[in-house]
Order: sequence, then structure tokens, then C-alpha cells
Amino acid sequence: MNRLFFLTVLLPSILIAQHAINGKFSPAKDYNIALLYKVTPTVSEYITNVEVEEDGSFQFKLDSTVTKGMYRIVYAVPQEDYNFDIIYNGKEDIDLTFNSETGVTFINSIENKLLASYTDSMSMVTQSIGNYFRQKSEDTLALNSIFKTQAETQSNFEAAAKNTIALSFIKANKPYIPKKIKDVSAYVDSLKVHYFDFVDFNSKTLQSSNFLEERMLNYVFGMSSNKEDDIENYKTNIDVFCSAMKNAPIKVKRILLVSLWQQIADLNFDSVANYIAETYLMDIAVSLNDQELLHGLILFKDLSIGSEAPDFSFETGKETKTGVKKLSELDTAEHYIIVFWSSTCSHCLDEVPQLRSYIQSKEKGAIQVVAVALEDNTLKWKDLIQSYPEFIHVYGAGKWDNEIGNDYGITATPTYFILDKNKRIISKPGDIEALKLFFK
Repeated sequence: MNRLFFLTVLLPSILIAQHAINGKFSPAKDYNIALLYKVTPTVSEYITNVEVEEDGSFQFKLDSTVTKGMYRIVYAVPQEDYNFDIIYNGKEDIDLTFNSETGVTFINSIENKLLASYTDSMSMVTQSIGNYFRQKSEDTLALNSIFKTQAETQSNFEAAAKNTIALSFIKANKPYIPKKIKDVSAYVDSLKVHYFDFVDFNSKTLQSSNFLEERMLNYVFGMSSNKEDDIENYKTNIDVFCSAMKNAPIKVKRILLVSLWQQIADLNFDSVANYIAETYLMDIAVSLNDQELLHGLILFKDLSIGSEAPDFSFETGKETKTGVKKLSELDTAEHYIIVFWSSTCSHCLDEVPQLRSYIQSKEKGAIQVVAVALEDNTLKWKDLIQSYPEFIHVYGAGKWDNEIGNDYGITATPTYFILDKNKRIISKPGDIEALKLFFK
């Protein structure tokens, strides 16, 4: 009984009295709350959150249930954009400062400081190599000395990081070091060829961080080639990356390629996004039976620049509906604008009148607007459309669960599509200003 009583009293203190992550944000007024996640290869596990004090300070108290590994601190939304990773080895407190412009600085934490020191040291060596080539120096002894320093720095940090989580990152960042002196062009080409040589795509530590994604994005967007066509250059770089990670777990491939696909799509490089989907992602989605991903990829392709706009029918006639017509049958204009809007959407009530004014300034027959209203009922809609007699009005019953809206992947209003006279999508402007800019 005495032993049981002792354990009952001691256990809570064992769980609570472990370590802490102490931080300070600046400028303090920009931060309100911080969230802590443990990151695994396929999911981020929520741990806790704390309020940021007036001076920007915060503290995560870690009990014994918080095991060593990779953690992510989120400080704003969207969470995928406003975060940074840290290593927690389960043996020490972590003290850090963070500024959105300068990033994170570790004041106390052996592994995090070691990794930061490695990054700074290798960056200085890389800068020396760059300076050498920029100066067009012919002092090969000096260049040999720089490469020797680079190799020694790598070796020393690997030795210092033995048995630490940081070692995975230090090994993965190992640079290409030529055995023979090369000119700058040959050296840069070799850097590209050997970019992924030391990246272990099966490392759970790397998978549980931003490292693999950052490496991928740096290569796809940062590595140039002799090709004048950026689109083809991106595709080539994507092929190289996918070849490098061919032995990675399929779920890791999915995470990385979905991230790349999304960023490419956000840049409106539709052909490259569809290349990723058709060459790699669709097969992955089928293998994982990921119907949601597969549907999203197909929908994006159907709505890509150059694709024929999904067809739909609508009633014709102003007061009394006199018939049914299809979008594909329209032949009254050189361009068509499909705008998805709603009578209860404040942004729509601001932009749709601007759209009407803009169309009125154009030559008759140049542009025809097809306004698809996603609505729950017809009352307000019927009153509003009286102000837009030059539009073709389509009532989208069911609001967000409307067939036309679903076919166009509508998740927000207003959303615009610009079609040519053959009803092919030629632009997807984000707002009314982007729409006007397209026609200019």
C-alpha cells in the first residue's frame, strides 16, 4: 500500500516534469497563438497549443509522453505556409527566437544548433566557390583548397552528429565535390546531375520534415537547363526528381507529388500540372484507391486552359421560358464569360455590377456573359437579375450541391471562366481586375 501510494503521488510529477520548448516571437504584436505538432511521414499529430504573451514569449511544456522526433511549430494560418520544424531529442530544453523575416534562431538545443551551424558553415564554403568562379580566377590551387575545406567540413559535422537525429539532415545535404577541377559550366551541370545523390527518400526523419519537399521544389523550380521552354524544363526536372525517389514508399510519393502538383496548378501551369497527374499521380491514386484525389486530378484536367468547357443546358426566354439551349450551341459572341455567383455573396454583389459595366463598354457581340447563380431559393435572385438584362441567367439550384457548379469545381463565388467562340477555356481569372486585364 505504501508503494502504491508513493507511485500515485510520484507518477504525475514524472509525466509533467520533463522538458520544455521556450520561444519568443518578434515583433510580438504579430503573433497570438502557437501550436505544436509531432510530424510523422504521413501525418502531423497535434500535441498542444499555447497563447503568445504580450512580449512574444511562449512555452510548450513537454511530459514523458512527448517522445523524441521531428516537431513543427505553427504560428499563423494557413498552417502549411506558416510553420518551422525543430528536432526534439527528449534530453534537453529547447530555447529559440523567431522572426518571420530572419527565421528561427536556436539559443539552446544541441542538435538544432549543430544543424544550424552546419548549414551556415557549408553556406560559407558554397559562397567561396561562387566567388571563385565569378572572379574567373585561374588559381586552381585556391579552388582545390576550397573543395578540400568543403569535404573536411562535411566529414567533421557528420562525426560530431553521430547518434543524433540531425545526422540524417547533414548526410542528406552532402554536396557534390569534384575530384578534378572543372570550369563553371561543367561544375554546375555536375551539381544538377548529383543533386539527389545523398538524399535517402526512405529516411523516416527526412519524411517527417519539410526537407524532401524543399529539396524537390528547389530542383524543379531552381535548376535551369539549356531549354528555352520553361514548361519543358519543368517536366524534365520533374522526371529527374521522380526517378530519384522511385524507391520511396508510395504514400510519401503521393504527399510530395500532390504538393508539387498544387503549386504548379496555383501558378496556372496547367499543362505541367496535367503532366504530373497523367505521368505519375493518377497511377498512385489508383494504387491507393484514392478516389478523391483521382476525381480532383480529372476535374482539373477537364477545366484546364485549352479544354472544352463542360457543357450544360439552360432555359431561354426572359419572362416566359420558351425553350432549352446548351452552352455549346451559343453563337452570339467572340468570347464568353461564365461567372458563378450568388445573390447572398457580398463579393459577388460588388463584382457583378463591375462586370456589367465593363461588358457595356465593349462592342456589341464581343462578349456574352453567362451568369450561373448558385442559390437556395429564387426570391432574391429573381429581383437581382432584372438589373442585368444583357446576361444569360442560369439558376443553379442546390447552391454548393449543384451539378453545373460541381462540373466546374466551384468552391467559392464569384468564379470566372473565359471561353473563346468555340467554348474552349482560355483563361480563369481570379477576380474582376484579372478579367479586365486579360481582355486588355
